[in-house]
This record gives sequence, C-alpha cells and structure tokens, in this order.
Amino acid sequence: MKTATRIIAASLAVAALAVGLATPAYARHPAYAAARAAGQVGEKIDGYLGVVSGGTPALQAVVNDINIKRRALYSQKAQAANATLDEYALTAGCQAILATSPGEKYQAPDGSWQTRGAGTPQRDARCP
Repeated sequence: MKTATRIIAASLAVAALAVGLATPAYARHPAYAAARAAGQVGEKIDGYLGVVSGGTPALQAVVNDINIKRRALYSQKAQAANATLDEYALTAGCQAILATSPGEKYQAPDGSWQTRGAGTPQRDARCP
C-alpha cells in the first residue's frame, strides 16, 4: 500500500482516537493535569508528549509512562489500519495538536514550543 494511502487510512482510524487522547486514565493523573495546565508538557508532532520546561524527574516519569501507553495503543491501531507505527503516530500527533485548547502547549513544525491561541495551531505539512 502506498505511504499516502496508509496515512489516509491511519488518519481515519485516528479521528476517533484524537478526542480520546486527553481522556484516558493517565489524563486523570494529577501531575499530568497540573503540568499540562502550567505549560510544562505539550503535544508533539510525533504523537507523543514532550516536557516543555520545568521538568522534574517525577514529571519526566509521568510523561514517559504516558508515551509508553500511547505507543502500545498506536501499535495496535496502526496494525488495524494497515499503517506503520510512525505513520499512525504522526497522524495522531496532528490530531492531538488540533485538539489542544487555547493556552496549551504544542510543538510547531520547526520544533519550537508554541502556546495555542484562539486560531488553528501550526501543523506539519505531512498532516492529513
């Protein structure tokens, strides 16, 4: 299957997941919620969370745990969508960035951390 076709298939599968990224059990973790509200963590284009600033070892451990869980979910979903893990994760990252709320952090295509405003966030050209 061509890469573009797999990315489209992955994007369709991710559409249902996008809203759920912030609502699984880990989102109820007080350290995660506080760090997200404080702008210490943000969504990355690769579909994973990143520590923006002020990362303590405890916060990094929470982010690592969430990313491990995301990778496992992406792996399952990618297989079901006949896409690669990286294709699926990128599509999930695109959707997660779109799902950020004003004031939350996300990674722009140039790798810089941005704060979501009222408008559409900057997205990678590879986003479906």
